Amino acid sequence: MGSSLQRELELLVRAGLTSIEAIRTATTTPTKVLGVNDSEAIEAGKRADLVVLDANPLNDIRNIRRVRWTVIGGRVLDPSQLWKLVDIQIDN
Repeated sequence: MGSSLQRELELLVRAGLTSIEAIRTATTTPTKVLGVNDSEAIEAGKRADLVVLDANPLNDIRNIRRVRWTVIGGRVLDPSQLWKLVDIQIDN
């Protein structure tokens, strides 16, 4: 989860949304608007990427910055692996 999305979520909460409303606004709602129905849930046959956090963002939206792992295309990546992947894509 990029830092700009994390900041956006924090600003949405500061503007008055609950944490869950902010998260849905940034994740589930766009997939529905764009008609990308195979990425809105974590279940067999869906293609959703996800992040695993060390703390619950519903308790404090700033916990969205506590990324433990990111799952992309079925690959589990820790933050250092994710940064290497980003560097490779930027170089190419």
